[in-house]
Amino acid sequence: MSRCIAVDDGSAGVCANCGKTGSDTVKLRNCTACRLVKYCGVDCQRAHRKQHKKACKQRAAELKDEQLYSQGLERAAGDFCPICTLPIPLPMYEHSFFKACCMKQICKGCAMAAQKRGMFDCAFCRTPLPDNDADMLAMVRARVGKKDPESINHLGEIFNVGLGLQKDVRKAIKLWKEAAELGSVRALFNLGRAYDTGEGVQQDKAKGAEFYKKAAMQGHVESRLNLGCIEAEKDNYNRAFKHWLISAKMGHEDSVENIKRLFMGGVATKEQHAGALKGYQDAVDETKSHDRDEAKRLGF
Repeated sequence: MSRCIAVDDGSAGVCANCGKTGSDTVKLRNCTACRLVKYCGVDCQRAHRKQHKKACKQRAAELKDEQLYSQGLERAAGDFCPICTLPIPLPMYEHSFFKACCMKQICKGCAMAAQKRGMFDCAFCRTPLPDNDADMLAMVRARVGKKDPESINHLGEIFNVGLGLQKDVRKAIKLWKEAAELGSVRALFNLGRAYDTGEGVQQDKAKGAEFYKKAAMQGHVESRLNLGCIEAEKDNYNRAFKHWLISAKMGHEDSVENIKRLFMGGVATKEQHAGALKGYQDAVDETKSHDRDEAKRLGF
């Protein structure tokens, strides 16, 4: 009779089905899904599948959760100003300027400091700023032609809203898929939102959540927030709290408010709420600088 040999760290040196010991001639391979057991070959793995399926599925889900909650704890690279290198406060559109010439978010503090020095071109790449939407679009398309993932994603966003182009959500989806494959984290978020809401594609909330997960594990804050909301809608408040705590510690105010609601509803503890508040404030403090404070004071 076959037997399942539980090896949590995958270190047991025997085949879980036939019991053969690994050697120079018998090469054992981990079950790639759960890594709990080893097999000497495909035949043994297939023979053992029915017996192993339940434990495999459970452990595989645990491994996915471990990755989900342990990765993406720092904000994505695009959330940092390339000049002062500080994280840009959230929401980023209120505290930075997007530059189509280089696809960078320049914080308002650095943009103001550059203008004080008489620099009115892009503060990062020194390219003269476009005079109109057509010139801006030409800049984006030039970078799209070079397969730059962020420009491809941005062109998708332009098609999604119809800024200077006829609105075409299906075209936007196609561009986001290409950008995601090339490494754009924001494109993953855009795809997640599209499938989550059914805008431009057949609604598929499960698929939307998978895109959110991929983005969140790379530090996309809003994707992490949305994952928490999805779990809260299912009454999975412990999972929702884990997501919101991560995004709160990256400076997302709505996440703190959501944790506060959990606390007021008796779901989260006082200590958990306090930890979220402290993490949020620490993240906010990391975004501060003299130039940014001055830019805000002057209404720049």
